[in-house]
Amino acid sequence: MIAAFQETEEHQEQGFRPAGEAIARLQSVSKNFGAVHALRNVDLPIRAGELVALLGPNGAGKTTAVKLFLGLAKPTAGTVSVLGGNPVQSEVRTRIGAMLQVAKVPETLRVREHIDLFSSYYPKPLPLAETLAIAGLGEIKNRIFGELSGGQKQRVLFALALCGDPDLLFLDEPTVGLDVEARRLLWEQIRKLVARGKTVLLTTHYLQEADALADRIVVINQGTIVAEGTPAEIKAQTTGRKIRCVSRLDIETVRALPGVVAVRQDRDALEIRVAQAEPVLRELLARDAGLSDVEVTSAGLEEAFLSLTQNNDNNSTAAVTGR
Repeated sequence: MIAAFQETEEHQEQGFRPAGEAIARLQSVSKNFGAVHALRNVDLPIRAGELVALLGPNGAGKTTAVKLFLGLAKPTAGTVSVLGGNPVQSEVRTRIGAMLQVAKVPETLRVREHIDLFSSYYPKPLPLAETLAIAGLGEIKNRIFGELSGGQKQRVLFALALCGDPDLLFLDEPTVGLDVEARRLLWEQIRKLVARGKTVLLTTHYLQEADALADRIVVINQGTIVAEGTPAEIKAQTTGRKIRCVSRLDIETVRALPGVVAVRQDRDALEIRVAQAEPVLRELLARDAGLSDVEVTSAGLEEAFLSLTQNNDNNSTAAVTGR
């Protein structure tokens, strides 16, 4: 937990880099799969030099958006522009790198053979040694891909995404399967890529990851963008506090208390989102003298995300000041 706060604070201290003009854009894009509306009239620019985190619950439209940017799907309506052209054009593809959860690569090739093969698709790839160093693969470069652990395979897929030295990088859940140390090391490499002028679109379910890395967060739900802004701007949309406690009271009783916004069970504890903590705490203590393990914290990105996605059934767009 301490490490998580340190990462977020480090990002905030660095400040947000000024982003350039949009180098990729979904403009008035809708995508239907039969009767299913995966995206609904979405406008999503990605600006040069920024890291955009695309967040949303499962089925929100994140993967569809990435596939459209990569030219792996065509919009039902609207236009997709990437690096001044169509994403299916070869001159555009050679300037893009992608790490996808659905990626399948041959199990029988060695790590360095995979990187050599993928590098050959690009006109000016990174040297093999540099790619291995960035992805932390130097010690396992001669290992067979199929013999690697899940986390090691993730690092190989990261290497394949960046080996061509792309201008625009799409990272779909890049730290799934990584331990804490490996995740932090990958975060540092992603930061270095952006510092070199690369542009990154990141999808992740780790809200801490988005908070630590993103210049801009875009929240999508039910195929519609419901909010966008810096991490601080997104968090500012949810006021209030969070109470975590162990109580004999059931969820419905707590939910009915005045001032309670939302309640969820987290193992033995209740997590209670409230407008003001003190009145709710007094009521909890009055009803449960055995209340224990009480923690009170400010609302963070998780609370903002849940508020935006759970309370957005009408597909309304939440505007962020200055955006």
